[in-house]
Amino acid sequence: MGRYIDDILQPGEKVLYSSNLHWVVYAPAIAAWIVSAALLVLTRYAVNETLVLLCLASSAVVAFAALYWSMRGWFQRWTTETDVTTLRVVHKEGFITRKTFEISIDKVASVSVNQSILGRILNYGDIAIENMGDDEEVIKMIASPLAFRSHITAR
Repeated sequence: MGRYIDDILQPGEKVLYSSNLHWVVYAPAIAAWIVSAALLVLTRYAVNETLVLLCLASSAVVAFAALYWSMRGWFQRWTTETDVTTLRVVHKEGFITRKTFEISIDKVASVSVNQSILGRILNYGDIAIENMGDDEEVIKMIASPLAFRSHITAR
């Protein structure tokens, strides 16, 4: 399966910038893996056998949740594309069901970047693109949002 943008490029259109979701989409999985590992370590310090079994069972349940969140984050990053071309901004998410939007560069009225403190530290944020018709499209948790905005606004 190729990239979506490669399938829809018009003659003479070139990709100027590509971005994807930030690795922070893995945060729930990372936290769950840490909790699972802590529960596993806790079994070494448990006093009785019942507590050991409880910690092992809890660790296994949390590990399954962590595995689910890891696969979900990976799939979400794999199926999401965001590109700026010479003619338009293209965003695609989804695999079987697909949600896309395209905004002509000439029709972009404004581009807003929203970053939390953690987003500024880790360089991710949300981009809101408003077109001339007052419609707004938001791209959540994009990596390097300021660079992305610069490629849209620099003409």
